[in-house]
Amino acid sequence: MKYYGVFGNPIAHSKSPMIHRLFAEQTGQQISYEALLAPLDGFPAAVAEFFKIGSGANITVPFKEEAFALADQLSPRAQRAKAVNTFKKLSNGSLLGDNTDGAGLVNDLLNNQVLLAGQKILVLGAGGAVRGVLEPLLAQAPAEVCIVNRTVEKAEQLASEFADLGAMTACGYDWIDAPVDIIINGTSASLSGDLPPLADTLIKASHTVCYDMMYSKNTTVFNQWAQQQGAARTLDGLGMLVEQAAEAFYLWTGVRPDPTPVLQALRAQL
Repeated sequence: MKYYGVFGNPIAHSKSPMIHRLFAEQTGQQISYEALLAPLDGFPAAVAEFFKIGSGANITVPFKEEAFALADQLSPRAQRAKAVNTFKKLSNGSLLGDNTDGAGLVNDLLNNQVLLAGQKILVLGAGGAVRGVLEPLLAQAPAEVCIVNRTVEKAEQLASEFADLGAMTACGYDWIDAPVDIIINGTSASLSGDLPPLADTLIKASHTVCYDMMYSKNTTVFNQWAQQQGAARTLDGLGMLVEQAAEAFYLWTGVRPDPTPVLQALRAQL
């Protein structure tokens, strides 16, 4: 039996234990996986204690950037993101830090037949969640990725960091009103029921696709707004959650699970 878990604060709401239990049942892997509440000021100690017996862990809010600093080795995508959402304990006892968020987002978009190549994409927010998805998004060759953030300097810094990978721009919310092809909400505003200050004209009716990285039982505030403006489609982040978990499970076990039935089970539970 190998031990895995997910660190966060708060963490009781996490769907990860259910996801990985279903992956293990599907693939015949013998694993134990639990939600792990780490103190806000005690994440490194909690990780060190867990890895006395643990083989791998997922990291969620608010520890992804702290996890980046703790890793002994980093995957190329974690290095780019400067954020880690997955640890794997290597045979020599050191910790490999990876970031599966971007792969999870892109896989979910492509699974839903959302065309990314040649599209103008707005990404809302400039925090750790957004950092993790930019490299895989840019690998799909969009026409442009524009980062929109309340603090424009933070968006500009992020755009300059990733500019070598594709066409990147940055702006404030009040700078943009022309229609775009895809809007991805990478802010945590939906968790508190808030809506970023977006111009209604960003959505071209029956054309623009809107994706909220957050998910909930009911349609998120961002996706409600998108539907009211006539967006072609709205998607939430539940598929991204399952897809990034599948990437982590593959990293740990070398076995790639099928995310589709697990996503269906989660959606039914919601």
